[in-house]
Amino acid sequence: MGKRILLVDDEPLILKGLKYTLEQEDYETESAMDGEEALEKFFNQSFDLILLDVMLPKLDGLSVCQRIREHSNVPIIMLTAKGEDMDKILGLEYGADDYMTKPFNVLEVKARIKTILRRTGSSTVEEKRVIRVRDLEVNLLKRTVALAGKEIRLTAKEFDLLHMFVTNRGKVFSREEMLESVWKYDYAGEDRTVDVHIRRLREKIERNTAEPEFILTKWGVGYYFTDKD
Repeated sequence: MGKRILLVDDEPLILKGLKYTLEQEDYETESAMDGEEALEKFFNQSFDLILLDVMLPKLDGLSVCQRIREHSNVPIIMLTAKGEDMDKILGLEYGADDYMTKPFNVLEVKARIKTILRRTGSSTVEEKRVIRVRDLEVNLLKRTVALAGKEIRLTAKEFDLLHMFVTNRGKVFSREEMLESVWKYDYAGEDRTVDVHIRRLREKIERNTAEPEFILTKWGVGYYFTDKD
C-alpha cells in the first residue's frame, strides 16, 4: 500500500493537479477544501504526510496545523500564495516541517515529499539504537525523544535536526550545512528557517533556553551539540 497524503486547498485545479501527479507516483491521496474538513479527515483517517494551504475557508491553515500538532507529529508542508517571509516563519512556528510558495513546480513538490518521507520512514540497521546524553534519550529507530523519562513531541524536521546533532556531537554546523543535511535541497537565503527550528527544538528539550545545556551556539559560525556536563 502506498503512502497516504492529505491534500488541503480550496482551489479545485490545484487539488486536481496534485492528486493526479502524486497518484502517478503510487501515493494514495485524500482531499479537503476547507480547514474543518481537513481536521475531520485527519481525525478519522491515517496519513503519512499533509500538504496544507495557509489560506482556507472556515479555519485557516495555521490553525489547522496547530490543532494537528496537539495530537500528531505527521509531516506537514505548508502552501502559501503570498510568498512573504512572515507567512513562512509563522508556518514553522505553528509546527510545520516545510513550506512551499505558490505557484510551485510539481516536480519540486514530489522531491520534497520524497525527501521527508524517506527521512521519517528510515529504519536502517545502523539507526536501530538509542542514544542517551545525560537524561536526554533519543530513539533513532522509533524517532522518539524523552527528557528525564518524559516523552517530548517533535516535528519531523525537529527530530531530523536533533538526529544530526546527537550523531555528530561536538561538531559545529553552519546554517548552510544544516540546510543541506536536513532539508536536502537549495534553501538559499533561508537561514532563518534553521534559527526557527533550533529555537523550537531548544524550547522542547532544554530546561532553560537562556542557558542551553544540549544545543549550543558558536557565535559567528553556527550550532553544535554537547554531551559535556
